[in-house]
Amino acid sequence: MHRSVTTTFDSTLTDRLTARLAAVDADLARRYPGDPGTRQPVHTVYVPADAFAADTVRTWGERALAALDEHAPDAEALSAALGVDATAVHDRVRAKLAREPVEDLRVDFEDGYGRRSDAEEDEAAARAAELTAASVADGSAPPFVGIRAKSMEAAVRDRGVRTLDVFLTGLMAGGGLPAGLVLTLPKVTHAAQVTAMAEVAGEFEKAHGLDAGRLRFEVQIETTQAVLGPDGRATVARLLDAGEGRVSALHYGTFDYSAACGVAPAHQAPDHPAADHAKAVMQTAVAGTGVRLSDGSTNVLPVGPRERVHAAWRHHHALVRRALARAYYQGWDMHPGHLPTRYAAVYGFYREGLDTAAARLAAYAAGSGGDGPILDEPATARALAGYLLRATDCGAADTAEITGLTGLTRPQLDALAGRAG
Repeated sequence: MHRSVTTTFDSTLTDRLTARLAAVDADLARRYPGDPGTRQPVHTVYVPADAFAADTVRTWGERALAALDEHAPDAEALSAALGVDATAVHDRVRAKLAREPVEDLRVDFEDGYGRRSDAEEDEAAARAAELTAASVADGSAPPFVGIRAKSMEAAVRDRGVRTLDVFLTGLMAGGGLPAGLVLTLPKVTHAAQVTAMAEVAGEFEKAHGLDAGRLRFEVQIETTQAVLGPDGRATVARLLDAGEGRVSALHYGTFDYSAACGVAPAHQAPDHPAADHAKAVMQTAVAGTGVRLSDGSTNVLPVGPRERVHAAWRHHHALVRRALARAYYQGWDMHPGHLPTRYAAVYGFYREGLDTAAARLAAYAAGSGGDGPILDEPATARALAGYLLRATDCGAADTAEITGLTGLTRPQLDALAGRAG
């Protein structure tokens, strides 16, 4: 039996509404394209330009492995050191440190490098380009690599632009811009500085015949002005528009931002309430835009006797786990000794929830999601698929393992996560 359905409106109403909202629809699609569907590194390692060498990544891996072998040589020892069950992650962490210890490397010409003569910084920038190009050519480069030049503040603007120019021009001479190139703009205090960086990128593209938009960059949120303006508005959201589509990520700068808020040095940390507020605003600003978010770093280093190393490891591990629970999937690592706990925390986060997430997603895909204790819908399915994809991207799980648990192929996972197309 077919029920007779009557309506009041005819199609002309929706036609008028569609015409009226066309500009809004287009603006929303432009501003909120969703996840870009690319891998996000779990961390960024910052190395001062004068310390950067051809073997930096290998050396960091070797030092991280040495620390793990000395202070937590097996799963039982790592579990005791961290105060958690590390049985499922110890061997994976060790394999990661041997295979790919650094996912994202930034050669630092800013705070970690300081002020040098122009000749010295020119030489360091040219050298960084040569070493980066060589590592890309021989396959030893991490998946993501680039530089942090000085900011667009008046006192260092000329030097920052010149360093970018020397580095990028050197890369072009050395074979072209690598696919995983990342540039970082620090200490932003006004949206116009982001626009200036976008202009520099555009001028470089024109000069070298590159596709418009090829050069993108991260913005570091290290000043209070970048989060909240004098009129009470969230200025961080304006930075995305100011970048004219070139902003790829927002990175929280722990110590500059904390100092700007008057936080005492002993309390400057990624879990301070001031940090939580800044990152919550950043997170809301980038939601749906495709711009990634990164946490900052800790300056508590795992060095010295075993008790001190273990204490620093517990501190770092807890910070990373806390960040992951808050959907900050990337952070900074400033010392090789942080790598074991970075990966232990990341791998633990994914391994512990792997079976449950896979079972929920499999049930959803099979149309039986309402039969279990949790009712999943498209939004939670998207989050579940994204969780599993992040696990495979960093090595916490293998694609074959995920397929075995869910019955879903990588393209199907991409589609569920909103990464397809």
